Amino acid sequence: MSELGEAAAGWLVGRLGEMEEALAALVEVNSFTENPDGGRRVGALLREQFMVPGLFAEVVVSTRFADHLVFRSRGRAGVPPLALVGHLDTVFPPGRFEGYRKDGALRRGPGVLDMKGGLVVIAWALRALAASGGLDLLPPLRLVVVADEEVGSPEGQGVIRGAIAGSQACLVFESGRMGDAIITRRKGTGAVKAVAHGKAAHAGNAHQEGANALWALARFVDAVQQLTDYPRGLTVNVGRVVGGQGKNTVPDLAEADVDLRFCTRREGEELFQRCHDAASQAASGIPGTRIELRGGVSREPLERSEASVALMGAYGACAHASGLGHSEAPLIGGGSDASTSSGMGIPSIDGLGPRGKGFHTVEEYIEVDTLIPKAQALVRFLASRAEEPAR
Repeated sequence: MSELGEAAAGWLVGRLGEMEEALAALVEVNSFTENPDGGRRVGALLREQFMVPGLFAEVVVSTRFADHLVFRSRGRAGVPPLALVGHLDTVFPPGRFEGYRKDGALRRGPGVLDMKGGLVVIAWALRALAASGGLDLLPPLRLVVVADEEVGSPEGQGVIRGAIAGSQACLVFESGRMGDAIITRRKGTGAVKAVAHGKAAHAGNAHQEGANALWALARFVDAVQQLTDYPRGLTVNVGRVVGGQGKNTVPDLAEADVDLRFCTRREGEELFQRCHDAASQAASGIPGTRIELRGGVSREPLERSEASVALMGAYGACAHASGLGHSEAPLIGGGSDASTSSGMGIPSIDGLGPRGKGFHTVEEYIEVDTLIPKAQALVRFLASRAEEPAR
């Protein structure tokens, strides 16, 4: 381990109280994705917490969500940047799950794990490095904090792509898993809306003149549900169906919302094509109907590669030196912004925030004593990259 990394790791010792104070301030403010005012307040707190010598902030204004944040350091010339990614939004609307609470060795509250705790880990790691020699000794840093991750980062994906292009690696500080397992694989996600069109008619007087859109849609639903293939990690879920006006009218319109999950981009492309085939076949069996599909890939999968495995090994050695676990996590079904960086061809690992459980539930918590070692693992990793030769 480098002298810079060890000095920064030492600087963090005894700073749990201030890290926890910063975390509590973030968690106490509701930053539900659709609560932009709360998200902007959290963004202001983050700009204060990331007020680190050598780190420069940019606000990317949003008209729909809270503003996104991009932080950059100059770093060493001729060295590709390192990317760090997180998000400030949470999943519960105001009044549903609020406040920061101490519970023995645990800390509870909305976003304490997913993922305000991870943002505090990054902030204090950068503070430690700045105090121990300066960020200019490191590769250039590109830190992105988006405000819409919990709804798939419809804006955030573009912010991330613009900020981290050309990076040598990307570390994402989503919820830390049990045993500090490092995430190298996540499923890609897709969303499809199937819209079935038919012909309305009176169910009693002119039934034979109608074309039942709901019937065509039902055939489609049955077909796409059967595309699920658990051994391959492919799932199709029709989660919502609406249509028709009443039992005495042949329905001329029906809709279904479909969730798709897949492990590789190629499998995702194949799955979407099979959905289109199912739509054509379902409508062809009900004369006078047609089914159109709207939507597509929401997030690319985070795919495991030789480069991401090497990155996991390098970070894992730093985690081990900090008293943490460093195993590889199993395939994760949910998406994250690591999928965006991975889709850019940047080696990416995820799940590097404080250890805990219960994200997206009112039982969400972290093990507070993991805040410092998680920050120490990051400073050791970043410092190790300071020794790499310029290109």
